[in-house]
Amino acid sequence: MAYIDPIQASPRHYKTLFENDRVRVLEMSLRAGEKDEQHSHPDETVYFVSGGKVKIHLPGGDAVEAELPDGHIMWHEAWTHTVENVGASDIKAIIVESKTSC
Repeated sequence: MAYIDPIQASPRHYKTLFENDRVRVLEMSLRAGEKDEQHSHPDETVYFVSGGKVKIHLPGGDAVEAELPDGHIMWHEAWTHTVENVGASDIKAIIVESKTSC
């Protein structure tokens, strides 16, 4: 599957905070009940400033739900997905995307 830039696909939910030749740092904001557009990330580390309940939709039709507490940190290899906020609280996360591999 081709890379889908979250800034291009879902500009209401993603904004660039910092970028250089090694990383791109994004802010993701998703209000309760909102769903972003399908997008991709290279290898990423995510810090949930304000967590919540999400449903992550994958391109093949599978979906997984997760409860992400405030302060939760996760790492994920490159992937494409859609995030739906199925909880009652707004979610805010800081995403650090890697542009290089070791």
